[in-house]
Amino acid sequence: MNQATLHQLKVFEAAARHGSFTRAAEELFLTQPTVSMQIKQLTKSVGLPLFEQVGKRLYLTEAGRELFATCRQIFDNIAQFEMKVADLKGLKQGQLRLAVITTAKYFIPRLLGPFCQLYPGIDISLQVTNHERILERMMNNMDDLYIMSQVPEHVDVNCQPFLDNPLVVFAPVNHPLAKEKNIPIQRLTNEPFIMREPGSGTRRAVQNLLDEHGVTVKVKLELGSNEAIKQAIAGGLGISVLSRHTLLSDASEFSILDVQYFPVKRAWYIVYPAGKQLSIVARTYYEYLLDAAQKFVASTQQTVASEYVQVE
Repeated sequence: MNQATLHQLKVFEAAARHGSFTRAAEELFLTQPTVSMQIKQLTKSVGLPLFEQVGKRLYLTEAGRELFATCRQIFDNIAQFEMKVADLKGLKQGQLRLAVITTAKYFIPRLLGPFCQLYPGIDISLQVTNHERILERMMNNMDDLYIMSQVPEHVDVNCQPFLDNPLVVFAPVNHPLAKEKNIPIQRLTNEPFIMREPGSGTRRAVQNLLDEHGVTVKVKLELGSNEAIKQAIAGGLGISVLSRHTLLSDASEFSILDVQYFPVKRAWYIVYPAGKQLSIVARTYYEYLLDAAQKFVASTQQTVASEYVQVE
């Protein structure tokens, strides 16, 4: 390993993370032959194969997995050093790696914009994905912070609620129940229902509430994204339960039905693995988010209220 270079380790880390020489080359602005050559030289230095190919897929060997974990530690330490130096100079520089659950895409960009203006030296990497992939990324320590609506039950994490995430009943704007108050939850049995896919945190919360009150709904569609569900509602295919945050951009197109036991109270959490030492940049955003979320709530409440005034 004395002959291995930092550049070779960076190329290997990218290839291992993507499971692809081609995608590593694209990320690092290199040619694929260059990536192959760098990894070949690194493999020679290690003295053991780092990758094995099965069919068309690329897998890490045991030595490759050990080196990948070592690379992550090395680059994290280098990033920490760079950020500490920047902090000593009175600057905030470096990279913030965020992974957020899909519904968070409706508000996280609004909480990132002002932060980027405050700290223009910070580069943001934002991954938007589902709950299962978030857990996978967390187990592999691929990000600094995670935004989730459901705290992992069997993973040791630090978590802090920072924003309410109420689940409400969405319906088309002209739905017959739109003007009724305190609708009995049993009335939902008469409505065609659009559900998130099995395994969704939203679906689990809704199903628990329905089971608690002995209500069975007619599931007409199962869809894997909030946007698809909203389009189905707008098309008159049924009603659904979604986070109120999904309403931010188009409040005038939908009704929120005043159904008993709704909204379902949930929260957004900022999460990171227990024992993980947050970088200066991650800690700065963590503290910023806790404060900015409260201002965000006040501004969105005014926006949604004005939308309903215009509709009425």
